[in-house]
Amino acid sequence: MTDRTASKSRKTLETSIDVAVNLDGQGRSEIDTGLPFFEHMLQQVARHGRIDLEIAARGDLDVDAHHTVEDVGITLGQAVAEAVSDKRGIFRYGQAYVPLDEALSRVVVDFSGRPGLEYHVEFSRARVGEFDVDLLHEFFQGFANHAQVTLHIDNLRGTNSHHQAETVFKAFGRALRMALERDPRTADTPSTKGSL
Repeated sequence: MTDRTASKSRKTLETSIDVAVNLDGQGRSEIDTGLPFFEHMLQQVARHGRIDLEIAARGDLDVDAHHTVEDVGITLGQAVAEAVSDKRGIFRYGQAYVPLDEALSRVVVDFSGRPGLEYHVEFSRARVGEFDVDLLHEFFQGFANHAQVTLHIDNLRGTNSHHQAETVFKAFGRALRMALERDPRTADTPSTKGSL
């Protein structure tokens, strides 16, 4: 059984990001981005995806959080792509519905090799505390582009923006977990093309 771990770094004039993942982990996380709400969301991905996740990010938060959030998505996507390697023996597709009180979200992912994002989340308010929830789209766009996945995210209902965001991130973790699970019946690439 191959080790499905990876570490990636991204250094720019705007950010310094270090990410390590273990796709067969226990859901442990050590996350430091300077953005407490974003860290809380990323912890959901680790816990509900059963992915061990280490993220250390420093960005130009004096400007705003955009570069940090986007570059974490990019770097996490790169790390997941490297850890999953040629995708042999995975289920490939994952989906999850997750409720939290009045909120309900659905996330569907395909490790297709073709980056694409359909993101349909209308938050009830623009901020959770000091965090601009519009930036979550940038995180998922960066992830989809660099993990090379097709990702559909729909918040189906919700009136509390914290609950809306948390259901999205929990569902994202659960969908990743399902897609990345090893299929005990085959070690083949899950595609009629023979590669993804």
